[in-house]
Amino acid sequence: MTPQEDRNQKLAERLIKQLNRRNMEAYYCPSGEEAVRKVSELIADGSTVTWGGTATVRDLGIPDVLKRRGTLEVLDRDVVETPEEKQQMYLRAFSADVYLTSANALSEDGVIVNIDGNGNRVAAISWGPKKVIFVIGLNKVAQTPEAALARARSTASPINAQRFDIKTPCKADGTCHNCNSPESICSYVHFLRNSRTPGRHVVVLVGEDLGY
Repeated sequence: MTPQEDRNQKLAERLIKQLNRRNMEAYYCPSGEEAVRKVSELIADGSTVTWGGTATVRDLGIPDVLKRRGTLEVLDRDVVETPEEKQQMYLRAFSADVYLTSANALSEDGVIVNIDGNGNRVAAISWGPKKVIFVIGLNKVAQTPEAALARARSTASPINAQRFDIKTPCKADGTCHNCNSPESICSYVHFLRNSRTPGRHVVVLVGEDLGY
């Protein structure tokens, strides 16, 4: 085991304890490949599955893996074309058995931080789908909830503004301006401190740099 792998293992063990304390299930997978297998294992045959605007889940190829299983109803938000179809897909997500997402940041004491432009992702994390599975690379870990919010605002949001081609000040120069832009990608700020329903929130930690 390399020093990096050793550190990741110890950090993941600490995070799992903190997440468990907050009524969330948690697992550690050293590699992305292992994470894909774990996510698939956590989803029962016959489930309805969808996902939010997560680069991590897509980059790992999880949607394609789930489609190939042939035993799931996959609500693929990436194939809709019109704003009306997208809105309907967002609404259908609330009745899904499983909602896949990632996080903009995770504090060392187990608080999951996400920022949204439209709010559909943080809304589904809070309420609706029977199970929410987070896939989070350890590159997103910050020391405190405040540091996690700072990471979400200063790192994740400017990159996502570029990814979605949103006209915000952070897209122009790569730094957060705490803006009130009409297209602000930071309209909804979400802290998941505790899971009210046992087993609803599940975190798969990955020992790789994933997403933004």
